[in-house]
Amino acid sequence: MLKARRERIGVVAGPVFADARGGYRDRNNVGADFREARAGTKYEWVKPHTYRKTVATLLDGSGATARMIADQLGHARVSMTQDVYLGRRAVDPSVARALGLLRGQREAEPNQGEH
Repeated sequence: MLKARRERIGVVAGPVFADARGGYRDRNNVGADFREARAGTKYEWVKPHTYRKTVATLLDGSGATARMIADQLGHARVSMTQDVYLGRRAVDPSVARALGLLRGQREAEPNQGEH
């Protein structure tokens, strides 16, 4: 669809949705248009940051490393990506078993309610 739009308006490079002079649109204007487009819909809660979080979550679920995700999001520090964008995972069963052995249990099952 975007390629067809480029061909239709005769744009080879640059923004697909340009400002009146063919340049990049001001982020404040884009934000205002985005708020207006979702106003009164069931997607009113969606913010531009929601897309960044979604990308990070999808990459994390696909097995990408935190460094790869940080690079995709443009973060210099992997710790920022991990702290803000990546959720905590469930305890690995092998770790739970090892800790259970410390408590004297043979086959400790991780408790779903504890972290």
